Amino acid sequence: MTTTPAHDQRIAQMTFSYVYPHYVNKVEKKGRTKEELLTVIEWLTGYDDNALAKLIDQKATFETFFENASINPNTHLITGVICGYRIENITTPPTKKKRYLDKLVDELAKGRKMDEILRKG
Repeated sequence: MTTTPAHDQRIAQMTFSYVYPHYVNKVEKKGRTKEELLTVIEWLTGYDDNALAKLIDQKATFETFFENASINPNTHLITGVICGYRIENITTPPTKKKRYLDKLVDELAKGRKMDEILRKG
C-alpha cells in the first residue's frame, strides 16, 4: 500500500501532543512504562524529556517535530508493516518518520526487548 498526498498531509499536520497520550496509554496497558516510551522516543529523535514537554506545550505538528529532530542513523533497520503500510516503501519523509515512531511504540507495547527495539543487536 502506498501513501497518498492527502494521507501524507494529514500525518504532517497532526500534532504530537494529540498522539502522545495515546502512545502512553498503549504501552502502559501492556505493562510497559512511560520512561521506556521516552527512551524509545529519545533514541529515534534525540529529544529528551524537556524538549518533548516543550513540543507538547507548543502543540508541534509531526512535520515540525521531525524537522527539528536528530533522527537516529539506525532507523533504516526499522522495517515491517505498521497501520497497513510497509515502512520500507514509504517515500515521504514526515510520514516515514511517523511510521518509524508508530512501529517502535508498537514493538514496546508488544513486549519486545529494549535492545531489539533500539536496534542494538
